[in-house]
Amino acid sequence: MTVKKASESRVVSTSQVLSCDLNNYNTLFGGILMKKIDDVSSLSARRHSRVKECVTASMDSIDFLCPIHQSDSVCVESFVTRTGRTSMEIFCKVIAEDLITGDRRVAATAFLTFVALDENKKPVEVPGIQPESDEEIFLYNTGKERADTRKLRRRKSKELAEYITLEKPWEK
Repeated sequence: MTVKKASESRVVSTSQVLSCDLNNYNTLFGGILMKKIDDVSSLSARRHSRVKECVTASMDSIDFLCPIHQSDSVCVESFVTRTGRTSMEIFCKVIAEDLITGDRRVAATAFLTFVALDENKKPVEVPGIQPESDEEIFLYNTGKERADTRKLRRRKSKELAEYITLEKPWEK
């Protein structure tokens, strides 16, 4: 089995916050940040697996830790933290930087799972992961617990789906 360094999958994307990205509190829309996180994370997954297509299987959580303002830049950084046979856990951190003062802060964190697909849209095996930095090692060592939680949540979601109605509310 091939093993790659976590750093080989690292992707960093920095952009400015534009007025069209702001909500009514003059902070970055959460949905816009979620899209940035998904975009950058998918590049980490593809960089690690070297396949044409990786699909988002889940976003465990996104924790918004502080607001991002129009005077800030937003830096989204992601890398593979743990792998399964065909899946990859991606950690994503968002750093907001006040462009006037230079103050930097962790604005959000997220964990996503991607599955690598072949040309027939079937899951394909991915390389293992070798963490090196303290951050990478910590995330790798705590990854099994997140994976177990993810499996339980997925099972509960499937149970819930059995009770969700598909009736059209306007036809009741």
